[in-house]
Amino acid sequence: MSEPYSNVGKVVGTLLRTGAYRATKYMSPKSVIKATRRHKGERRASRTEFVVTLGSPNYQEHKFIKQCLKVEEPFPIKKIQLKF
Repeated sequence: MSEPYSNVGKVVGTLLRTGAYRATKYMSPKSVIKATRRHKGERRASRTEFVVTLGSPNYQEHKFIKQCLKVEEPFPIKKIQLKF
């Protein structure tokens, strides 16, 4: 049961360290963990908000999973994909 929570922590931690907009971890061909940074707003705002999504992949993620299956990449994929 602690496995999904540790993966969510890794995704959010990667997002905090890198300053990216979105971080995605692919758990299986039908399940992903995403963390998305909300709009920053003003520079003096000290809060950072994230939206964490657990569930099925969207269209672009589905295309990436299809490419991974084609080259026989094992799941879960170890690297977290970042979007800036």
